[in-house]
Amino acid sequence: MSEEQSSSLSYRDAGVDIDAGNALVERIKPLVAATRRPEVLAGLGGFGGLFHLGQRFRDPVLVSGTDGVGTKLLLARRMGRHDSIGIDLVAMCVNDILVCGAEPLFFLDYFACGELDVDAAAGVVGGISEGCRRAGCALIGGETAEMPGMYAAGEYDLAGFAVGAVERNDLIDGSGIDETCVVLGLASSGPHSNGYSLIRKVLDHGNAALDAAFEGSTLGEALLAPTRIYVRPVQRLLGRVDVRGMAHITGGGLTENIIRVVPEGFGVEIDPSNWTVPAVFDWLADQGNIETGEMRRTFNMGLGFVLICPEAEAARVAELLDEPAPVIGRIRRCTDGPRVSFRA
Repeated sequence: MSEEQSSSLSYRDAGVDIDAGNALVERIKPLVAATRRPEVLAGLGGFGGLFHLGQRFRDPVLVSGTDGVGTKLLLARRMGRHDSIGIDLVAMCVNDILVCGAEPLFFLDYFACGELDVDAAAGVVGGISEGCRRAGCALIGGETAEMPGMYAAGEYDLAGFAVGAVERNDLIDGSGIDETCVVLGLASSGPHSNGYSLIRKVLDHGNAALDAAFEGSTLGEALLAPTRIYVRPVQRLLGRVDVRGMAHITGGGLTENIIRVVPEGFGVEIDPSNWTVPAVFDWLADQGNIETGEMRRTFNMGLGFVLICPEAEAARVAELLDEPAPVIGRIRRCTDGPRVSFRA
């Protein structure tokens, strides 16, 4: 046996630094504490997160959602920006469960990497904490996995999991949608966390500089703008307005997401002239020579969340939201042909 073979090996020799993991836990404890809700029964570090529903709900339905942020991570790493991608992660999960009318209660994250960079990981968790704060949910746990050989140095991946609750009688499932209803759009902050494989293709195709001036900031900042979290404004509506359906505009864009909550026998007619498409989408379409139909099927086109309600309620919705909520479409009877159409 050689001297090299007889030397004692450690987990650190294999590429896993337990001390760095412990340092990260200590670093993020204040971030996690900042999201605490009264229902949380344990602090960070246990084997499971504890959350007590108590008596707040009479007949609760639990609603769960899980997601990641896709290849937007590659752009964040390219720019050395790790502080906002965690907001994206929370947003993608809580906006999905909000569609059912659920209040997000708690969130857990999974951070996987090849070699743990405590500063980068703490930045990511800082963003997750901020996202939870914006959504009003508690960050009650997570997992940091250091897997050398699975990821190259500097690479990491993210996933998240959110749980919310809604009273059974208040569950919003789209079943009440009919031809008296209109579709209202809420503004996005940009592409959110969808279509970034195409965005990166456009950037590479045009050799675009991320630090180039764009709309008062830079192109990179416009593309990395964190996904908007719609929980608080939408919660102001629930129980006060007859909201019959909601949709989070993610992968599939306007073409495929709205129709997911519309009952069979009905379709959606969208009027693109009723809102202004942000400049970042015009830039992508122009630089990538992307057809309009492909843009609408890939990106949110400036609308990250939609509400469906009777037309008579539309003005009340905008009033309660205290932000523009244009009527961007109408529900129509549809027995044949495409269920989603766009006015010319």
